[in-house]
Amino acid sequence: MDEPEPTRPRRKGWISVYAVAFGLLAAAAIALVASSLGSLRSIGLLWFSSALSLAAIVAAIASVLVPRRS
Repeated sequence: MDEPEPTRPRRKGWISVYAVAFGLLAAAAIALVASSLGSLRSIGLLWFSSALSLAAIVAAIASVLVPRRS
């Protein structure tokens, strides 16, 4: 008798989108450090860092929720 091949669990999510989220988070950290080195003379970099962090969160969630095509 032929035994059925064990089915692998279907992988979910996009690694590439998760990598983009990581890059956005790294850019947010760089903007935060640059802002702190400038003695916080302008809050523009802080807002930019916050926006990048939010984009990273959205991308990380999307990388898990959006199913991969097989």
